[in-house]
Amino acid sequence: MNSTSEPQSENTGPGTELLGPEIWNLPNLITVSRLVLSLILFVIIYLEGWWKTSACLFIVAAATDFLDGYFARKYNQVTTLGRIMDPFVDKFIICGAFIFLLERGAASGINAWFVLIIIGREMFITSLRGFLEKRGRDFSASWSGKIKMGVQCVAVVVSLLSLSPEAPFNTPGFLIFRDVTIWATALITLYSGIDYVLRASRMLKRNPL
Repeated sequence: MNSTSEPQSENTGPGTELLGPEIWNLPNLITVSRLVLSLILFVIIYLEGWWKTSACLFIVAAATDFLDGYFARKYNQVTTLGRIMDPFVDKFIICGAFIFLLERGAASGINAWFVLIIIGREMFITSLRGFLEKRGRDFSASWSGKIKMGVQCVAVVVSLLSLSPEAPFNTPGFLIFRDVTIWATALITLYSGIDYVLRASRMLKRNPL
């Protein structure tokens, strides 16, 4: 992903222009397309009744996450805008989906405490990453963060499908599976946040600011 690239020196090398002509490349267009797709997804969730369609749109938006970073690295098209937009869109899709699911109430299995954990963790770790990388530290995504992202995506899809009145999504067994998935997502999100904090602490002990 663009967001994992090494910090670049000011005014040197590729990607230093935030809004220069080089931003109109394939990786950034994919990122913007994912943002537009997420907005369409939120509208469909808000309109209700299109739960399987919503789940499919979310899967496409989430699954294409790796494409922008892949093409940026392959064709050396890393830009400052891409490094900003890519992680923003990732969090926008996940957090936005959970917020709109929260509006559906208990039927979605999502509650306010769960959403608070998700958004709180993302805000804190994003701030921590920005603080460290601004000071030249490499704070790229870890395996716990990648697993967290994957589990959160599963939770969104399962929650969306559980709102469908059609079998097998309206069965007690599927609803139990949804609730277990949501609880597991909350725990893994908390674990990932703690893991990042400990990693930052070790980093600062080895190399104080």
